[in-house]
Amino acid sequence: MRDNPVSNPYDPRTFQPLTFHDAVPAFIDGSDSPRAYLERCLEVIADREPVVRAWVSLNEAGARDAADAAAARYKAGRPLSAIDGMPIGIKDLFMTRDMPTKMGSPLYEKNFPRQDSACVQALRAAGAVVLGKTVTTELGMSHPGPTTNPFSPQHSPGGSSSGSAAVIAARMVPAAIGSQVVGSCIRPAGFCANYALKPTMGALHRGERLAFSQSHIGVHTGSPIDMWRTAIEIAKRAGGDPGYPGLIGPDEAPAPLRPSRLVVIEAEGWAHVDDATGASFERLLDRLRAAGVEIVGRREDALVEAFEQAIADSLALCRDICGYELRWTLHNLIEQHGGGLSDSLMTRHELSQRMTPSDYRDVLLRREQAKQALAAVAAAGDAMICLSSVGPAPLMDNAGVDSGVEHTTGLPAFNGWTSVTGAPAVSLPLLAVDGLPVGVQVVGPLHSDYRIAGIGRWIADAVLAAGGTD
Repeated sequence: MRDNPVSNPYDPRTFQPLTFHDAVPAFIDGSDSPRAYLERCLEVIADREPVVRAWVSLNEAGARDAADAAAARYKAGRPLSAIDGMPIGIKDLFMTRDMPTKMGSPLYEKNFPRQDSACVQALRAAGAVVLGKTVTTELGMSHPGPTTNPFSPQHSPGGSSSGSAAVIAARMVPAAIGSQVVGSCIRPAGFCANYALKPTMGALHRGERLAFSQSHIGVHTGSPIDMWRTAIEIAKRAGGDPGYPGLIGPDEAPAPLRPSRLVVIEAEGWAHVDDATGASFERLLDRLRAAGVEIVGRREDALVEAFEQAIADSLALCRDICGYELRWTLHNLIEQHGGGLSDSLMTRHELSQRMTPSDYRDVLLRREQAKQALAAVAAAGDAMICLSSVGPAPLMDNAGVDSGVEHTTGLPAFNGWTSVTGAPAVSLPLLAVDGLPVGVQVVGPLHSDYRIAGIGRWIADAVLAAGGTD
């Protein structure tokens, strides 16, 4: 056991997250309403927010108006979508017309664009109830905000989608929007027992957040059904990023899809996995083998080995690509304010100052080679599987350095490769280590989002039906 006992131990077999899809039939028959559902969410927020600290802003009046409008539509038999009336949190990197967008930085404390980002416009058009803005790390990078892990306030919720992951774990809302440039969606989802989708690169429109060439919008939920429904309703209205075809798939969430062969990916993370987490993951693989799924890795398949080599320096690639692309924004902030940035962000800025356009072209070429290797490894199995993190959430005062960058919200060594390649990833809340959640992710080739969501659903059902991994 770790030195700090967990105050609210997590068990994937018994934890009941907040879900929305199963509430909709009661909205339709009139025995419940979106307004009553929202009020229950607000009660939980009032109870847990003083410790969890996941929200930057709440617009309770606006949310009540939106919930009442949704209730009227259900009463009239004309809901706008499968997520009409769903309370949702928005990561505080994305603009909302009715709340500030502070981006985890004091330099943006008064930033109030009074506009909706593309994904927020889509959510409102689908009838979702935009309740508030969730905490992010500083500018979506490494320096943490005040949010704590709902299962243990001494531990990090992860980052940069810290608030979005925590509001799901705390059962405050059934869905929240996050984002990922390196590991910012999938890692906190694993730390906070979320189902989460980091879709194929460009699958969900980022609106104004287009400065990073590998930034993805992600969806955090307590259910694989709510996860898919939320993502597809955004895609139906806002599409993908400019130049991308957007998320592909039916409106309804995929049924569980049994894989015949899964490829285990070690990436840069396996060397850092602690013994307890590694043993728990191996037990999960044993469960899958017992269910008739073939498991292969780099030692059994040359395609997998070639792919492992192609993604071996993904964290360094992320560091250099993101640093170079952020340097102009940071330069302007430093010029304008003369300070106010964390040591972590200043370190990134200093590293990026050493890069030339030629250096940037080189890392882009290496990223393209990793993407080509992703296409090739698809022949090795139905999907890839690995941990969402190297272990459970670190303590809040944790500081670890990798590739010259301080990671205070957990090492993204299992995440950089999916961001570099643009591969879709689904995090499943399947493991518990020392009373804290650890996620398992299923990854596939580009545009296989619907398929891997179905495979992930089958894996979750199979593992939990077999009694988990303990």
